[in-house]
Amino acid sequence: MRRPLTLTLLASALALTLVGCGVPPELEPKPGVPVPSPSTAPTTGRPVIPLPLPSATTPGAEATFAENYAVACLGRPSGDQVIAMLRAKTKLLPKTGVIAVPMGPLCAGTWQYTILTVTGKDPLQVVTQGAPTALKLVTAGTNVCSVDVRTHAPVGIISAARC
Repeated sequence: MRRPLTLTLLASALALTLVGCGVPPELEPKPGVPVPSPSTAPTTGRPVIPLPLPSATTPGAEATFAENYAVACLGRPSGDQVIAMLRAKTKLLPKTGVIAVPMGPLCAGTWQYTILTVTGKDPLQVVTQGAPTALKLVTAGTNVCSVDVRTHAPVGIISAARC
């Protein structure tokens, strides 16, 4: 009889400990904003990226992509535009040397997600927003899952960045 009582007390203590846990207020979903649900598709280690065309296809128009998933930006913006913007606004990239773009830019809504590699450094993740010719830096670093990204970015960007 002693063992079931001990397990019951232990389970009760654990339940009481977890009662205070929850989602931080800054991560609560906003009313009317869809909440992402886990995918049931098998994972292979690499994200599956469908390639639909952007909704705006005229040369001067800003492409608006679906927000539920990240897709290739089709060169708008290009990796070179992301690199140029990052060099102009930060000191994260060296002035010389080889910078590669192994992934991206990927687009969702008017947001972009790009991974850059620099010889001898960890991969650099970059989240931007806006038109290809007027990119706004949201965040860059080895972990881009800031509160701003987790609460304002489209679901596709959050998923691509694995936030």
